[in-house]
Amino acid sequence: MAGRPPRRAARRRRRPWREPVVTAGAHDPVAELTELRRRVLDGPGERATAAQHGKGKLTARERIALLLDPGTFHEVEPFRRHRATGFGLEANRPHTDGVVTGWGSVHGRTVFLYAHDFRVFGGSLGEAHAEKIHKIMDMALAAGAPLVSLNDGAGARIQEGVTALAGYGGIFRRNSRASGVIPQISVVLGPCAGGAAYSPALTDFVFMVRGTAQMFVTGPEVVRAVTGEEITQDGLGGADVHAGTSGVCHFAYDDERTCLEDVRHLLSLLPQNNRLLPPVVDTDDDAGRVCESLPALVPADHNQPYDVVDVIAEIVDEGTVFEVHAQWAPNVVCALARLDGRVVGVIANQPRHLAGVLDIAASEKAARFVQMCDSFNIPLVTLLDVPGFLPGVGQEHAGIIRHGAKLLYAYCNATVPRISVVLRKAYGGAYIVMDSRSIGADLAYAWPTNEIAVMGAEGAANVVFRKQIAAADDPAAMRARMIKEYQAELMHPYHAAERGLVDDVIDPRETRAVLIRSLAVLGEKHADLPARKHGNPPQ
Repeated sequence: MAGRPPRRAARRRRRPWREPVVTAGAHDPVAELTELRRRVLDGPGERATAAQHGKGKLTARERIALLLDPGTFHEVEPFRRHRATGFGLEANRPHTDGVVTGWGSVHGRTVFLYAHDFRVFGGSLGEAHAEKIHKIMDMALAAGAPLVSLNDGAGARIQEGVTALAGYGGIFRRNSRASGVIPQISVVLGPCAGGAAYSPALTDFVFMVRGTAQMFVTGPEVVRAVTGEEITQDGLGGADVHAGTSGVCHFAYDDERTCLEDVRHLLSLLPQNNRLLPPVVDTDDDAGRVCESLPALVPADHNQPYDVVDVIAEIVDEGTVFEVHAQWAPNVVCALARLDGRVVGVIANQPRHLAGVLDIAASEKAARFVQMCDSFNIPLVTLLDVPGFLPGVGQEHAGIIRHGAKLLYAYCNATVPRISVVLRKAYGGAYIVMDSRSIGADLAYAWPTNEIAVMGAEGAANVVFRKQIAAADDPAAMRARMIKEYQAELMHPYHAAERGLVDDVIDPRETRAVLIRSLAVLGEKHADLPARKHGNPPQ
């Protein structure tokens, strides 16, 4: 402004740095923080830690150290304490309130987590405990990064009453909101009972450790009181029960270290969220490799069993098969693998079990896997060798129609690249359901050993030529002749290809190369579903 003298620059005085002097009795906030943090990290003490180790279990922080890349854990709210009163709670207010929350990295990518600390209130959930979990779940969803829960808790904190139940409700609502948006993995390493069991059931994958992990809605005591049945905790809800009988658990292990190693491996196969593709890695396995052993792995006799896992292992990149739900519904195989370094989801009938037939459990298993892959942009490869749906009164009365429709709905709704390959037989409705061209497979291939038909030749001949067989002088000879006629007319390897239902009949040895080329072409596939709030799938 005119008339005002120029402002002089302020002069700064540089003072030499000096070591701070702390006199006796002076308050040092940094030292106080350091000591408080040390006590938080130590937890409730050596005695509680020894008790945890005595049960064959690691502490929450030891588990986190195994899960995350070294030195990457950033804890959230380590000093949080409950504010409940009554029943002596006001005199017992440990830091963390029994759950450790935060984020870190796995293979260099961000992962959010929470881990129950059984040493503090038995890992039970109270108001503050729940709010910590809610916060980290909200952060994971906002950041678009996977969420891992390390479960080892005694359920709702009874002393806090209904507020503990409300805390579970908040967890369930966030599990549901994050479903299909970010990967959610539950690792059950101790008790997970009552309402707590529903959170793992809402997540994408459940891991359990044998001997120490149990999940159930009502425990053995309640079961005994209500039904009179005697059963142990493991017998009611142990790892093998849920991995092989109920299907609640996807992976079961003998120890925590191996379990957490595989959690890390699974995370390496998944994208951070539903807007990204899974990570691609370099591979030494040649994309054009000829699979010389495939013809020998799959017998020409359609009634002879074989292990389809060996077929998958031969086709995909070496050493990348990661089977999901291996113990449950073994007549269908679901696996994550890589083809030329890119993640794919493989669904295959397993002739070693029930001849690869589809039943209720297999339909549910495959449907959930297809939905998971579609949610996280993982292409689908389906290998067919299926004689149909399992017949029987039990299956029909238990709703095989409804459950089989779940798999049909999952495939029809999937927008990721979808490729199917018929290895041997593909009969009836099971052929349609297992990602046939008619329900939207992008590309359908078949080996020259394929038989695609409404049903097997023997059954078809008995229906179609029933009158001729009954009127023949030699019914057995007539039946044999009609079977051959039906096979020649409607079941030869090129029948479906001639009608455009199979894109090509391929040499089995070229399956890997064909799949890799096809997936490369479909890499930019974009498909929109009709505008709707959500579908109404069969339940």
